[in-house]
Amino acid sequence: MNPSIRWLVVALPLLFVPYASAETIVPAKGQSADQVQKDTADCAAAAKQSSGYDPAQASTSSAPADTSTQKGGRARGAVKGAAVGAAAAQVRGNQHDAYDSVSDSAKQEYRQENAKDAAVAGAVVGGSRQRRDKRAAEQQSAQQSAQTDAKASAYQQAYHGCLLGRGYTITP
Repeated sequence: MNPSIRWLVVALPLLFVPYASAETIVPAKGQSADQVQKDTADCAAAAKQSSGYDPAQASTSSAPADTSTQKGGRARGAVKGAAVGAAAAQVRGNQHDAYDSVSDSAKQEYRQENAKDAAVAGAVVGGSRQRRDKRAAEQQSAQQSAQTDAKASAYQQAYHGCLLGRGYTITP
């Protein structure tokens, strides 16, 4: 068989293997096309087992993680703060004898002022929590990405090492 046709017969199936798409695997010891396919499959399985990484699954789930956190942290904090402020004003007012002698509109104004102040504080706290949660989600996403990169690198090293050990030349 013509050497260039033989190389094409051996290399053509490798173009459709997902983990070998960016490289060329050339048989250095005259391996047949069937042997090349068997060896690449065996080496891929061994690399997957040793690294815990599956490139076929990684390519389908390579979308970046959603690091957006729930919106409305300030608004939720303001609502909670307003409720707590109004309730606290009522409790504080009930502790004073003079509170009973004040008009209902003055009591209402007192509760509203306390609710406004607590709403502002609640908005600040809610916004702070939302930013903290977003930073934590971004950090977790970065850690997961680094772990995936390390596993992918370990997979490639194991895969290449296996193929080199079986007598193949790998070119990028």
